[in-house]
Amino acid sequence: MGLLSAHSREGGNLLSPCPEKELGPRRRGDERMMKAKTEISFVAPKVAAEIEAWLRHLGAERNLSGKTIEAYRRDVLQFLHFLAEHLGGAPSLRDLAALAPADVRAFLAARRADAISSRSLMRALAGIRAFGRFLERSGTGKLGALAAVRGPKIAKTLPRPLPVEAAKSMADATIAAGDGRGAWIHARDAAALALLYGCGLRISEALGIKRGDFDGRDVLTVTGKGRKQRMVPLIAPVQKLIADYIALCPYDLPGDGPLFVGEKGGALSPRIVQLAMARLRGALGLDATATPHALRHSFATHLLARGGDLRAIQELLGHASLSTTQIYTAVDAERLIAAYRSAHPRA
Repeated sequence: MGLLSAHSREGGNLLSPCPEKELGPRRRGDERMMKAKTEISFVAPKVAAEIEAWLRHLGAERNLSGKTIEAYRRDVLQFLHFLAEHLGGAPSLRDLAALAPADVRAFLAARRADAISSRSLMRALAGIRAFGRFLERSGTGKLGALAAVRGPKIAKTLPRPLPVEAAKSMADATIAAGDGRGAWIHARDAAALALLYGCGLRISEALGIKRGDFDGRDVLTVTGKGRKQRMVPLIAPVQKLIADYIALCPYDLPGDGPLFVGEKGGALSPRIVQLAMARLRGALGLDATATPHALRHSFATHLLARGGDLRAIQELLGHASLSTTQIYTAVDAERLIAAYRSAHPRA
């Protein structure tokens, strides 16, 4: 069943089918929600045209990343596919304007029946609301029923940082030595993971670094969500690990190409970094919460525990809102309470 893919803003139909070989397991699962078509036949032509215009707007004017646009597109198409079955026909702009809150709640209930998490439902609502706002601003339609629908409650979960020594060990290339992989691959994995903990980067940010971005200086410019750039300090141990990897890498690394490459010389996949982390996790006896993103959590939590300024940590992480960063204060408070309970004689 063909889930429709958004191509780059340089050209191409944003609603054309995705090749099967490019789909991961999750997207193939989402794909099964859509009937195999070469075009969106489950909505009226004007609705399809508005979706394409909206996706172009997200990329060209709002400068959202390709992954964010893809998530919005997928959520809106799932909603429209549900409406096609719920209403008994391809929904038109008039149908969308006439929707009742009960119709939106029926969609949420159907997704919940598929064991979709509250967080995913909230994201779906965010994407659908964004499309509704686009219709209203362009004067072509509206999705007023969304205003009367509240999103599901999301249980607050705190990040699970690694202990300091365990986080440092992730950048030790010798731990994985002897597993049959080349020394340059161990050096590459150590350098990539060191960027996550040493600089607080996301995987996508670390793998988005170009060879020319690393020029031996103690600062690095990274591109984060929404293509926003920020500068992060590059501490000496991380610089050395990157330099060691470059020296061992058997491939030519042109300045405009990726810094991190795979075994065959192509751009390194995030999945490879996740697998490297999983191997180290097993070797060190850590639980499943020790993921690459946990290194970013560890960076923030350990800085805060050592007296780091919350606003500075926000800038280093690239958070748009301070409230996002403030969750780490709860992590630090929880650590202090645990220490108190384990050590205080009256606890």
